[in-house]
Amino acid sequence: MDRIAVIGAGSWGTAVAALAARQHAVRLWARREELAKTINATSENPDYLPGHRLPSGVEATTDLREAVEGASIVAIAVPSHGFAEVLTDIEVENQVPIVSLTKGIEADTLRRMTEVVVYLRPDHDPDRIGVLTGPNLATEVMAGSPTAAVVAMKNPEVASQVQATFMGPTFRVYTNDDVVGCELAGSLKNVMAIAAGMSTGLGFGDNTRAALITRALAELTRLGVALGGAPATFSGLAGMGDLIATCTSPHSRNHRVGLGLAAGKSLDEITGEMNMVAEGVKTTRAVLELADRVGVEMPIAAQVGNVLYAGHHPRQAVLSLMTRASKAEV
Repeated sequence: MDRIAVIGAGSWGTAVAALAARQHAVRLWARREELAKTINATSENPDYLPGHRLPSGVEATTDLREAVEGASIVAIAVPSHGFAEVLTDIEVENQVPIVSLTKGIEADTLRRMTEVVVYLRPDHDPDRIGVLTGPNLATEVMAGSPTAAVVAMKNPEVASQVQATFMGPTFRVYTNDDVVGCELAGSLKNVMAIAAGMSTGLGFGDNTRAALITRALAELTRLGVALGGAPATFSGLAGMGDLIATCTSPHSRNHRVGLGLAAGKSLDEITGEMNMVAEGVKTTRAVLELADRVGVEMPIAAQVGNVLYAGHHPRQAVLSLMTRASKAEV
C-alpha cells in the first residue's frame, strides 16, 4: 500500500488526509505535539474539525522526516507565509509528486506555492509539482457532501495518480494541465470572498452578491490570464466553483473576515478570534502588486485593500465601486 504524506494538520490538510486514507496509509504532520497525540488517540482533530472522525489509516506525527519518508505523494497544506520554511525542512526524492493545497501567494516574492517549490528545489521534476483546488470547504468534505476538485499538473500520468489517490464516492477529482491558472484562481478568490463577506455584513441582498461574484470572476480572470493562465480555467472548478463557495458560505474564513470588517471590528480583532489563517488578508496586497506589475485593473481587489490596509469603511468601498465611470461589460 502506498503511503501519502500530508504536511499541515489544519482543517483542509486534515480533510485531505482523510480522503487519501480511504485507500492508503497517511502520515499527517502537525506542528504541535499535543494535537498530534490527540489525533492518534481519538481519530479526531478537535482544534479544526471537531466532531468528524478520521479513518484509521491516518497517523499524525510532529517529525517532518518521518512524515515524508517513503511517501509516494507529498501534499503540503501549511499557510503561504510558512510554506517555504516547511519545504526547506523536508527531504523528498526528485520524482515524488509534490501537491500544494495552499491557496495563497508568498508576500515578499509574489510567488505562487508551486513556484516556491521550483525555486527551492531546482532539481525536482517541475512536471511533478502541482496543485489540488476547487470548491472544497473542509467541514463539508468531512461530512461527505458531494463536491468536486481539480488537480493541475503538467505530467498527465502523475496527475492521474494524484486524481486516483484522492477521488472517492463523494469527492470527484478532475485533471488539468493549467497549473498557473488553477493556482492563481484559488488564491485570487480569497480576496473576493472578503468583499462578499463585507457585502453580506452590510445587509445587502442576493442581487448585490450575484453582481459582486460575477464582476469578481471577470476581475480574477483578467489577472489570471495576464499572468499566464488559460481563460477556460477560470470558469471551471478552480475559478468559478471555488469563488461561489467561498463568497457564499459561512464556513469560509475569508468571508468571515469580511463580515467582521462590516461589523466594525478591527483586523486584529477578527484574526485574533480565528484559529485558522484567512489567506485573503495577506494575499490582497500581493494580488494588487501583481496587478500593477502587469497593468491589470482590479477595482474590487483595490477596495478590499483600502479596507484592510488603509482603514476605509466597507460602505465607503461600496460607494467607490458604484460611482466608478460607466463602461461596457467586459
